[in-house]
Amino acid sequence: MAKSIKSQSVLLLNGPNLNLLGTREPHLYGRDTLPQIERRLAARAKAAGVKLECLQTNHEGVAVDRVQQAKRERIGFIILNPAAFTYSSIALRDALTAVQIPFLEVHLSNIHAREPWRAHSHFTAVAVGSILGLGSSGYDLALEYAIGRLKGSGRA
Repeated sequence: MAKSIKSQSVLLLNGPNLNLLGTREPHLYGRDTLPQIERRLAARAKAAGVKLECLQTNHEGVAVDRVQQAKRERIGFIILNPAAFTYSSIALRDALTAVQIPFLEVHLSNIHAREPWRAHSHFTAVAVGSILGLGSSGYDLALEYAIGRLKGSGRA
């Protein structure tokens, strides 16, 4: 049976305040805006024959609902920058473990090199892996991994 187009889809889910990228503490998060990052990733995904869906939300329930919807849509992979949800959202973590869609955790800054309370993530233990401290290029690396995984060449 051929894979459906939805199984060749990636959800890029960004948490609170990432809509402010480019202007919010650029010394930590860089100057790329979220729309710039999304356009770059969408072009790469399209070139690889993969559909990229993007959502940024400042609301935990919206993120949880989107993850649950991703299961119904047969999304094949999630790239997650949980932002402040990293330290607080058991609900989002539970949604991700419930739907069993593989995901990578991405952080623009190195959360381990910042305030001590930022060093613990509720997502790391259930993610395929984590990319942090590489600025917006972390998203590019995450997408390349997701594409490889969807196309059957990524590591399991």
